[in-house]
Amino acid sequence: MAQVPQPLDALAVRTWCSLALQALGRAREEIDAINVYPVADGDTGTNLYLTVESAAAAVEAVFAGYETGAAGSEGRPALADAVRAMAHGALIGARGNSGTILAQLLRGMAQVLAADGETAHADAQGLRLALRQAADSARQAVAHPVEGTVLSVASAAADAVTGTEGDCGSVARAAYEGARAALAATPGQLAVLERAGVVDAGGRGLVAVLAALVETLTGETPRVAVEEPAAASGGRARLPDPRITVPRQGSGDCSADGGGPAYEVIYLLEAEDTAVARLRERLDALGDSLVVVGGDGLWNVHVHADDAGAAVEAGIEAGRPHRIRITHFGADDAHTAGAGRPPRERVQRAVVAVVPGEGLAGLYQEAGATTVLARPGEPPASGELVEAVRRAHAREVVLLPNDADLRHTAAAAAEQARTEGVRVALIPTRSAVQGIAALAVHEPERRFDEDVVAMTSAAGATRYAEVTVAAERSWTMAGICQAGDVLGLIDGDVAVIGSDVTVTAETVLDRMLAAGGEMVTLVLADEAPEAVAEHLEARVRESYLAVDTVVYRGGRQGPLLLIGVE
Repeated sequence: MAQVPQPLDALAVRTWCSLALQALGRAREEIDAINVYPVADGDTGTNLYLTVESAAAAVEAVFAGYETGAAGSEGRPALADAVRAMAHGALIGARGNSGTILAQLLRGMAQVLAADGETAHADAQGLRLALRQAADSARQAVAHPVEGTVLSVASAAADAVTGTEGDCGSVARAAYEGARAALAATPGQLAVLERAGVVDAGGRGLVAVLAALVETLTGETPRVAVEEPAAASGGRARLPDPRITVPRQGSGDCSADGGGPAYEVIYLLEAEDTAVARLRERLDALGDSLVVVGGDGLWNVHVHADDAGAAVEAGIEAGRPHRIRITHFGADDAHTAGAGRPPRERVQRAVVAVVPGEGLAGLYQEAGATTVLARPGEPPASGELVEAVRRAHAREVVLLPNDADLRHTAAAAAEQARTEGVRVALIPTRSAVQGIAALAVHEPERRFDEDVVAMTSAAGATRYAEVTVAAERSWTMAGICQAGDVLGLIDGDVAVIGSDVTVTAETVLDRMLAAGGEMVTLVLADEAPEAVAEHLEARVRESYLAVDTVVYRGGRQGPLLLIGVE
């Protein structure tokens, strides 16, 4: 039975993200294996997956807001809402060179599809323009574009839809076929691909994403991209021959003869356009493989450089960098398999924890935990948690998500890590203060099961609360709050609505201690009033005998104050 063509609306964007994520999940290992350019580090498939996972999560969040009524209206989000969320999610979750370029491709599409914020769906002409804008903006984001890469595949997809007749499904199919042909030609454009006998890994990922778009809009599953012939050999695209030495490339803009810089540096940057223009010049002089994507005050910066510190300092001069990730290409990990260095011995046990601020990250790290930073509005994806488990390099791992909303993400990460031979126990901590309690009783020398039970018991015996400021008017368990009200949440539910941070915090603390307690943990954000901790400590000393108080600085953690009562 013929499939009914689907319009390109918000629901289609949601479906596209889901199908693209599934496709990249199936192809991840294959894409990693053919990754020889710009750096033969075997992670392009993983990076693309993590980028799309972040985009899909952002779109799901928009739909969830409408389904729960939190967005202030009923029904589905508009197309503009969905594509903007997709682009923003990809931007903040972009990983690696290809992931960063993919984020810009999605942003370019969103710029066209969201131009009229009230349009319910896009037509074929809108999709054609979106694909063209995507290819052009991605090419502009790369300091020195190279043919034979994902940029060539994206341009070919945009070229292929020019003059295409029919609906959005026909346009998507033409883009996919143009991308497939361009992917097959990449070995003839880039010598390093031809020597290795592979097609471009980033381009292979983009073909998978476009195949998902075809399936979304037509209901038909295109031919599997791995069966494309490699132009250089006339045969199928294949994995690199292990007998071939592939020179490590420094970037997407250097020759095939150089060794390339030692570090990959990636960070999100809050900065003005003029500052970013100067940053591009500075980073271009420091290294290569420079890609800067984004806009409207938020950017994702990717560069390969020998002086990683200077690359970060350049970002500090331009604005506020965060989510900084620095990878050494010679590091002792999967990227250097076969390099002749013996593998590092695994430790027996480690703790991996998600933390909401830099201050708490330092605290957890001092206690021996491997941390994943979760900034406000930027929850980590399951792939980031899996990477943290790998980074811990342990046979046994205790995973602390420290957020009720991360339970499914953490469960998926734990399952993935188990398939890699790591024994993982997930303790469902719902706040960082519960994680602190669990970490306090952690003893690596105990049997694994006993250690997990003790940590779970300590976390479960800790009530948690937070004091924050309402961003908008909404219904709560304690009544209607207005934007700017101070909210006190106990065990995840709003219990107090006030106007003063200190008074609200004291009310919350009194309610928690009414049921008893032995230890109060306070974690203050940078934005919290300086006097609030002193006031609460005095309150505990004066009114609650034999109750101890400990205070930590959490940094930019979202809530003004976290409270734990054990």
